[in-house]
Amino acid sequence: MKIRTASIWVLLLAGIAAAQTSLPPNPAAPAVEPGKATLTIPVGTRVPLSLKQAISTKTAKDGDPVYAETAFPFVVDDRVVIPAGTYIQGRISRVQRGGHVKGRAEVLIHFTSMIYPNGYTVMLGGSIENTPGADKTAMKDSEGTIRQDSDAGKKAGEAVGTATTGAVIGGITNGAKGAGIGAGIGGVAGLAVGMLSRGADVRLLPGTSIEMEIQREVTVDASRISSRREVIVRD
Repeated sequence: MKIRTASIWVLLLAGIAAAQTSLPPNPAAPAVEPGKATLTIPVGTRVPLSLKQAISTKTAKDGDPVYAETAFPFVVDDRVVIPAGTYIQGRISRVQRGGHVKGRAEVLIHFTSMIYPNGYTVMLGGSIENTPGADKTAMKDSEGTIRQDSDAGKKAGEAVGTATTGAVIGGITNGAKGAGIGAGIGGVAGLAVGMLSRGADVRLLPGTSIEMEIQREVTVDASRISSRREVIVRD
């Protein structure tokens, strides 16, 4: 009798265990979130951009916003990481006008964020590495400072031209002696004009081609990268 009772209890326990294992999962239990697929834009990556507004050291101020747009898609591991048409936003960190006697015009720009066509926004650190679309400018340092080319030769040419004009006028009025005096007066006048005028400004027109260099590693969510702009419809 005891053996039969023990067998019944064993069968009951086995049935309870089987029923528990066949129960559906508790809907209140938290689901395990799969890891997000991410892509990394490495340091030193160079991205071609097109300026969306004009920049001039004549009117620009420290802190002014800068807007640009990617001109060509950038690919990592056979996947487009930065589509063409992605907006790049930055600011002017430092601006300096050309001096009267010395000192060339300079502007330093840093890029701070990247806005994908669908609105996905990523923070970044970027600087200008090159300005292939800007005339008479060059990169001053590794920080990304754009510097206007020297116009010392132009000012010297203007002084020589003024001196020559003075010599001609002096020669007509007073002969050889007058030519010498006229040249001297013209030369002084030319130098005075050069000292009063500033050096040429850095001028970047809308559509100017520039090259941005990524200064620190940027990680993006692969599932949120899109080359299409999302249209929000409001009631």
